[in-house]
Amino acid sequence: MMQVGVITASDKGSRGEREDLSGPTLAKLVQEIGGQVVEYVVLPDEQELLEETMRLWADERSLDLILTTGGTGFSMRDVTPEATLAVADRMVPGIAEVMRMESLKVTPKAMLSRAIAVLRKRTLIINMPGSPKAVRECFAAIAPAIPHGIQILKGEASECAANFKHK
Repeated sequence: MMQVGVITASDKGSRGEREDLSGPTLAKLVQEIGGQVVEYVVLPDEQELLEETMRLWADERSLDLILTTGGTGFSMRDVTPEATLAVADRMVPGIAEVMRMESLKVTPKAMLSRAIAVLRKRTLIINMPGSPKAVRECFAAIAPAIPHGIQILKGEASECAANFKHK
């Protein structure tokens, strides 16, 4: 079972002024692909705190997947992609590209998302949007590939092309 952490980046949520709906939405979606949320936190939009949590969960807790929600827009307080990039070993651009592509079918504002996906050691970290509706739409687009990607990252599956036979 995939061990998953969910970070909601929200100043208001961290102060108890707004209920986090996106984090619990992600927790339900993760279960549908064989994951279990073992860490969950609502943090203010503070880059250092976001980085520290991602490092701890990847390095000490060895989580398979960290999903962030919120903090990917144009606001000066939206620093989730910067925090994610700061902890990255390698980029995984296709995940964010697919999320934006699918979201563009719903709203032209999708192109304003700054979400990224990265690898840190053996942990996949993905920035998700901040609204439950957008979380559901984006997660649906990437969910079919996540378990296989995690298996490869953990050394439990062959590479995608390993079973391909040339004619």
